[in-house]
Amino acid sequence: MAKTEHYYTKLIPGNFYHIYNRSISESSLFKDEKNHEFFIRKLDFYLSSVLELFAWCLMGNHFHLLVRIKTERSEEELIIEEVHLRFRKLFQSYAVAFNLQEKRHGALFQKPFKRAHVDSPEYFTQMVYYIHANPQKHGFAEDFREHKWSSYHSFLDAKNSKLKKAEVLDWFGGMEGFLRFHAEGKLELEKRLLIEDD
Repeated sequence: MAKTEHYYTKLIPGNFYHIYNRSISESSLFKDEKNHEFFIRKLDFYLSSVLELFAWCLMGNHFHLLVRIKTERSEEELIIEEVHLRFRKLFQSYAVAFNLQEKRHGALFQKPFKRAHVDSPEYFTQMVYYIHANPQKHGFAEDFREHKWSSYHSFLDAKNSKLKKAEVLDWFGGMEGFLRFHAEGKLELEKRLLIEDD
């Protein structure tokens, strides 16, 4: 459940945000691999000019992003308007294609999209892990490291991408720290899930 303030948090250039959204009525957003691939392509197409991507995860009925709003333009309000416009275009473009595929009509995403200001190094570190661990938390995977549609795997390969891999790994003190944090976090997550199941 989104916190009320996450509907109204103002986007400020240069700041980090956890951006997330889900489908209306929690129906499926992604039915097959092509849906996931299409969403990632459209995310890049519409938003790479206005934000930088630090972590992401796509699941059955929702998604999570960790981003920083770019500061390349001088007028803050124009940047904020453009970010909102480009998210709207992403959601509309994806919904049109998905509706055509699934023979459905109407809106697909909840409005407005949710965002939380990530305002400390500790919050940033926890958010990277939270986004990667989300598939396990919600039962989409037994081990989040096996979930295909998250940026976790991108950090493990040497392929070039627009994901800010070097900055994230530096944040964790390198690859070893990144992997250790995720391994330790996984153990804590499993303990919490066991407690919640009792």
